[in-house]
Amino acid sequence: MATDKKLFAAFSRRDLLKSLAGVPILGAVWAAGIDTTKKSKLEKDFWLEKLNIKASAPPASGPMSGDPLRIGLIGFGIRGEQLMRALGFATQEWMESMAKSAQEDPKDKRLEDFLAQENLNVKLTAICDIFDVRAEKALRSFHTEANPCKRYTSYLDLIHSGEVDAVIIATPDHWHAPMAQAAIEAGVHAYIEKPMTHTIEETYRLREAVRNHPGSILAVGHQHRQTLSFLTAQDAIAKNTLGHVSLVVTNTNRNDDNGAWQYEIHPEASPETIDWNAFLGTAPQVPFNAEHFFRWRKWWAYGSGLSGDLLTHDYDRVNCVLKMGIPKYVTASGGIYTHRDGRNVPDVMQVNMDFPDFSTGSSQEEGKEKGMTLVYSATLGNQFERGTVLMGHDASMELGNILTIYADPRSTKYKEMIAEGKIDPTVPIYQYDPTAEGVDAVTSATAKYFANKGLLWTYRDGKRVDSTFLHIREWLSCIRNGGKPSCGIDEGFEEAITAHMAGLSYKTGRKIEWDPVAERIISLPGEDLDAILLDNSVNYES
Repeated sequence: MATDKKLFAAFSRRDLLKSLAGVPILGAVWAAGIDTTKKSKLEKDFWLEKLNIKASAPPASGPMSGDPLRIGLIGFGIRGEQLMRALGFATQEWMESMAKSAQEDPKDKRLEDFLAQENLNVKLTAICDIFDVRAEKALRSFHTEANPCKRYTSYLDLIHSGEVDAVIIATPDHWHAPMAQAAIEAGVHAYIEKPMTHTIEETYRLREAVRNHPGSILAVGHQHRQTLSFLTAQDAIAKNTLGHVSLVVTNTNRNDDNGAWQYEIHPEASPETIDWNAFLGTAPQVPFNAEHFFRWRKWWAYGSGLSGDLLTHDYDRVNCVLKMGIPKYVTASGGIYTHRDGRNVPDVMQVNMDFPDFSTGSSQEEGKEKGMTLVYSATLGNQFERGTVLMGHDASMELGNILTIYADPRSTKYKEMIAEGKIDPTVPIYQYDPTAEGVDAVTSATAKYFANKGLLWTYRDGKRVDSTFLHIREWLSCIRNGGKPSCGIDEGFEEAITAHMAGLSYKTGRKIEWDPVAERIISLPGEDLDAILLDNSVNYES
């Protein structure tokens, strides 16, 4: 050990003079006479120390002690069930299915992980779903003597019942903001799924409601903000590892029925089992249509298409790392090119978001390096993995559950080390794999689409943890112990406005501009932006 320390000290003195401050190098620096394994470890430890990126977990949220919080769920569809499991409540059907899967495959730990999940000290006291089958399924699973649970047919009745302290909202997009606003104004805390709003006007109204009721905690369901690699990426940006970031590319690729929102239509769906008028709300008043009810994401009247449903995930993933806010300009294009099935939202969409005044890193000359474009590219007709890349003058970062950084061949910062052969631009100078104990363990990124975007799980001390569970726990901790959610009204406002700008650009075919001083989207004289967003231009009888 003493010999290693001497070698490390000698290595440090020799190379420190040649290196740039804060530069990470994991390249080949030959030290004759040193055992290859020891040499590699010395080099790694030295340069990781110089890089100083912190792969540490976020501050622990507070205790779940005290009186149980009474939770109401509004919307018990696909996402509603997932949110309930994160809260600690699983249906009988899911438990039986997972037990069977674990018996058939011992590596399937989903049931084991759920049973080992921390008790969040809550009671599920109320359920609101307008489809009788779903509501009855929830009551069958969650209503017990120890946990009495009541069904409400109206979300307003649930919010004003006096039986809930907080609500979780997992409904079609056009109901997110009205329900959240009603809860906040009634003094009830709200956890709302993305996108935060369906229209521009709703975005301002909800922000005003939250600001006027500071005692009500609102969290937006971008659970990737709990993902450890994204938090590590924040530190890499703060340490100026990439230099000035001028381009970010991020993508959605799907090629199956579920990814194209072709969800199963329940055989018991009918006007007798579904409160159709409650579903429609402010949407066009059309006759009962089971496909619209179960596959609502395919129509602008209820959903937000690729811009609100999937772009919001990727935009917020980048925003939580770079904190760039709302783009100055947005341009979008695309169309319905694969799924010509009556939908009116595009299945291919490309969005350019321009931030002309945004700057990351430190400029070589004051004011010289400025501006960034974020490109979002999506198709529901191909599943080739393209990943998310933050491209800086000095390095590029592949952002996923595994974080990888490559020096740029033309980097100014790393120019000397590249010339000396200490950095190979084809080999990562840094890689963080949260499944491993070390911060640079090289492992292929084989995670599935959602997992790699931080939407399914993250890791704590090498152990896989449900990221939705962590996000809900954070919200509950803010309610109990104070604090601000990592994705609250301000982050939700940025997400919603950006998504709306993309939708407007797609529909109008022009560049959409944001006025950051007036905090408004610039419109043409007499133009109603929300009317454009909600324009369906489709025969609802089809």
